[in-house]
Amino acid sequence: MKKIVSSAKNSLGLNSKQKTEKKKQTEKKKPVVVLVIQSDKYNWYEIFQGKTLSNERSIRVEQAGWQDIIVNAQSYGHPLIISLKKNRSLMWYKDIKKTIPWSTAMTCMPDFVLIRNEVYTCDEDHRAKLYGLIYSGIPSINNLQSIYNFCERPIIFAELIKIQKKYGDGFPLIAQEYFAQHRGMMYGNTFPAVAKIGHAHAGQGKMRVMTHHDMADFRSVVAMTKTYVTVEPYFEGEYDLRIQKIGSHYRVYKRKSISGNWKTNTGSSALDVLDLTPTYKKWVDLASEMMGGLDILTVDALHCTKSGLEFILEVNGGSSGLAPDQAEEDNEHIADLVISKLNAIFVEPNPDITTTGATSVTTATTTNTVTTTTTVITATTTTTGATTATTTNLPIAKEDE
Repeated sequence: MKKIVSSAKNSLGLNSKQKTEKKKQTEKKKPVVVLVIQSDKYNWYEIFQGKTLSNERSIRVEQAGWQDIIVNAQSYGHPLIISLKKNRSLMWYKDIKKTIPWSTAMTCMPDFVLIRNEVYTCDEDHRAKLYGLIYSGIPSINNLQSIYNFCERPIIFAELIKIQKKYGDGFPLIAQEYFAQHRGMMYGNTFPAVAKIGHAHAGQGKMRVMTHHDMADFRSVVAMTKTYVTVEPYFEGEYDLRIQKIGSHYRVYKRKSISGNWKTNTGSSALDVLDLTPTYKKWVDLASEMMGGLDILTVDALHCTKSGLEFILEVNGGSSGLAPDQAEEDNEHIADLVISKLNAIFVEPNPDITTTGATSVTTATTTNTVTTTTTVITATTTTTGATTATTTNLPIAKEDE
């Protein structure tokens, strides 16, 4: 009897090991599925083509806009099932005549999500779909909790206030007031001022208010919206700054309106690449620590004409737009960042490789110098919350920065 039991145990132990080994081999052969939520102009099938994990496990991409997906999540089995439209609203695909690059299957079960479009815009609200992704616990870039927070401006500004209180003048955040409704909306700072209604992005829902009389008129309009308002002083800006961070890669841009619009992110503007200074690096690094860490972000700031001082206006998350001339390279950085995350999740740790997280894609810091070419950008806001741009290169005299 003892021999029979012993034999059974050995047999079960051997089968268990075989099953475990077989499962590992199957998982290595099965591609990792990455869902990219971006309906505007970038083709992520091409960007990820030929890329694999460090153990040579392949990557399968599915790309769709928020409007192209239905989200189902569950607490058992595979946590997330995405239903996909066969005819997807991908801007880049409409511009070319090719065989459909995506699978004809109407569902996919992603292992990872890259979100590059706004969830909540003036035209569309996809927060219910985001809730499903959060429910499933699927890993993503940026992290889903931060993407949820970025749906509302005041939540992000509250995080920036925490940083400003800690570092003072080392993080020069513009002064701002918040009003939950039109009643009691008594702005006490200087005029002119900039009033921003609700959650809008890309220059929408924003108005310059010149006097307290204009503010009274504006307040009567707010009464019809049933939403919150933030108000901050308006400074005549010599130019805007955008400090971009993707993993460990940095870029700094100077943006100046050439269409006469006080909002430099609308109309036409000239874009120059600047050096990454220690100050700019500090700002974006501090901001990247918010809400569990931001892998992709931009810090927008203003260089004041009169005082020469610079003020941080806002921070944008994973849906931040890319400069047209550097977009191809920056999308490669984003792809490398995704692969770094996938390796940390799906590849067994190698004792010879030291993993340092999202910023371990490369140890090199990209530093850009001032160019002698100005990129003229004509921006238009799409229904996906992204900004499209057409570019024209104009020669200019080199400036000393």
